[in-house]
Amino acid sequence: MESGFNEKDFLACCGSTKFAQEMALAAPFASLEQAVAAATDIWFNKVDVSAWLQAFSAHPQIGDSAPSSQSHHQTTSAQWSKGEQSTALATATGSSLQALSEWNARYRQKFGFIFIICASGRSTDEILAELKNRYPNRPIVEFEIAAQEQMKVTELRLKKLFTSKAKVSSTSDEYPAVFAKKVEEDRVNIIGGHLTANSENTAGRTSEVRTRTRPPITTHVLDVSRGSPAAGIEVFLEKWEGTQPRPSFGVTYTSGWKVLGSSTTDNDGRSGQLMSIVDAVDPGIYRISFNTGKYCPSGFFPYASIVFEIRESQKREHFHVPLLLSPFSFSTYRGS
Repeated sequence: MESGFNEKDFLACCGSTKFAQEMALAAPFASLEQAVAAATDIWFNKVDVSAWLQAFSAHPQIGDSAPSSQSHHQTTSAQWSKGEQSTALATATGSSLQALSEWNARYRQKFGFIFIICASGRSTDEILAELKNRYPNRPIVEFEIAAQEQMKVTELRLKKLFTSKAKVSSTSDEYPAVFAKKVEEDRVNIIGGHLTANSENTAGRTSEVRTRTRPPITTHVLDVSRGSPAAGIEVFLEKWEGTQPRPSFGVTYTSGWKVLGSSTTDNDGRSGQLMSIVDAVDPGIYRISFNTGKYCPSGFFPYASIVFEIRESQKREHFHVPLLLSPFSFSTYRGS
């Protein structure tokens, strides 16, 4: 089956023209899962910061209405936004909308873009609580969280796009019976933007088993002292394969770590491919090390290492482990 979608269709899913162009070039897609996998790869690995900001700016704030004069893809996007925010609007009160408006303004003043969240199935109070929770974040951290939320919205809209295609092509031989059944299930879960917790979990399991388009472990480095990606940093990825099941805290090991791959961060701070693309990653203890001393000779850290564990139940998930670096501090978190 071919997707039969064009650049305008993908622009309705994500307001970045670069993203839409890349999706159109990657099309046609044999399935929804293939389209979502391509979209994830394009969004996190192929578009730049400007594309992220353009996509953010295409969203209305919670409770705002879309302009009356719009192009076709803008109208489609606005209709989907209305459906995605329907739970929030249905649970809103005058005081909660006022509070949300005030916090949106504070958020935009601090970060430079509107608060991005996948609003489907969330009440106004839930959205407001999440906004307050994320407001103290560092700008560089919040920027990536917003990008992750944008990807969630894009995935929901791709499902709606495939659902609409199924409606007009339901009698075509291009759609096998098993896919038609899945499309109908998606339609029930997605129409109106009301996704229950159970359907979100189901969608998450579906995402976990799809074929990967990037290695299961990735990283990037952001220089928070400059507010820009850190290029030219050497990166090593290792896995613990010592005689002990796992390295013990406080013990110095001369062997046991096996190098899986190495790379150097590019102009966007991304490390490139550190390991093979496999559907299931081996559970175990992993370590990513960064040659921070070479990048910043006057800094406090000659190198920085991040050790983390992948469990058996997580072997089909993706692990993005970034480094947020300054001359005298560094931090990390698990991204997606």
